[in-house]
Amino acid sequence: MSVRENDVKQAPACTAASLGNYLWNDPPDESKWADCVHCGMCLESCPTYEQTGQEQHSPRGRVHLIKSVAEGKLEVNEAFADPVFACLDCRACTTACPADVDVGGLIEEARGQIRQAMPLTGWKGAVSKFFLEGVFPHANRLHLLGRLLKFYQTSGLQKMARKTRLIHMMPEHLVEMEAILPKVKQPVRQKYKQAGMIQAKGETKRTVALLTGCVMDVMFSDINEATIRVLTRNGNNVTIPQNQTCCGALHVHAGDRETGRKLAKQNIEAFKDADTVIVNAAGCGCMLKEYPELFREDQEWREKAERFAAKVQDISKYLYDTGYEKPKAEIKTRITYHDACHLAHGQGIRREPRDILLSIPGVEMVHMPNADRCCGSAGIYNITHPEMAGAVLKSKMEHVPEEVEMISMGNPGCMLQMAMGVLKYGRNQKIVHTVQLLDWAYQKEDQQKVGESWR
Repeated sequence: MSVRENDVKQAPACTAASLGNYLWNDPPDESKWADCVHCGMCLESCPTYEQTGQEQHSPRGRVHLIKSVAEGKLEVNEAFADPVFACLDCRACTTACPADVDVGGLIEEARGQIRQAMPLTGWKGAVSKFFLEGVFPHANRLHLLGRLLKFYQTSGLQKMARKTRLIHMMPEHLVEMEAILPKVKQPVRQKYKQAGMIQAKGETKRTVALLTGCVMDVMFSDINEATIRVLTRNGNNVTIPQNQTCCGALHVHAGDRETGRKLAKQNIEAFKDADTVIVNAAGCGCMLKEYPELFREDQEWREKAERFAAKVQDISKYLYDTGYEKPKAEIKTRITYHDACHLAHGQGIRREPRDILLSIPGVEMVHMPNADRCCGSAGIYNITHPEMAGAVLKSKMEHVPEEVEMISMGNPGCMLQMAMGVLKYGRNQKIVHTVQLLDWAYQKEDQQKVGESWR
């Protein structure tokens, strides 16, 4: 998403209070860079610095650039925009930083300034507007695209496109993505539209609300189904608010913080009656927990966002904290675990999903070196920066143990990216979400009980 002369137009300056050469509302927060002493502890954690060795593509380099614009030493221009948008926003640098400098927050705030000062135009602007404003915030349109994709997969068009090599008219990285797209099924938001509440199995212990997500519910509705089954199995009534919307992560990552705020407000209202909001996508969960950052200049909504963020829980942590039922059926498999960036670095969740996997009889865990290293997905980074994303993925796949049969993780973007790595590098591992494996163990246990009852 680098800024090119024919893709942007210079926007008029804002009359709001400025911070150096940041002339718009919601500039980068000075307190976020105040503790950075440029010690370099972040360098080895940064995937883009690992690939380029260039200071401007390191966390401390980007912090220095962001601070320099605030001090009036640099302009908001292409030279500033390129390294800011080249960041994967994986948050590994904050984990490595002794002072906990929030580099990810600074990056997102700086992107907001860039997109206000230099809006995308041309085909990039049109594509961005179509998807970020025209599709993702609207469930009915997203579901329509899902149905079209399902028709493509089931009507024979996909086979024809591949057999005739028409598919190769697209850029190579999109051809690779098409090859690993999961089979589209009915979104759970549609399936349970009239249900009101999905009742717990057995004794009801709690009632939770599920964020179905946008891409998750279209591309990975089977994971949402597994999440519902696991929750109800463990005594949870599950509600699916129909007025929920996209979490806004893709918008904020792209610098469209205004749309991010609109979506945040809609979700805060949609889940206002819920005590707990369950999320099974690491990127979405991290975004929901960071809603207060979007309302730094709006005290009323910041307070609402803080109350909302306190209710958000990743599915693995929720199950771990509330004492889920340990499965009894054996799933004999050798597995490794990939830490999704926005789960490990963004939310500090590492132990819980691993413990869930190890609680399944027959599961053998094989350690992955650098398990919390980014895979290169980073929202839509693998589309906007395919070369860098590909280099990061190659590095990631070199650390995946060859002897494992499955790679588990807790984020849909990572699942697609890692599936592409498995295909591209001739591996044969199955990509699974942590909650899926737990669900399979429960289902196998139930089948065994049915079999025993007929003896």
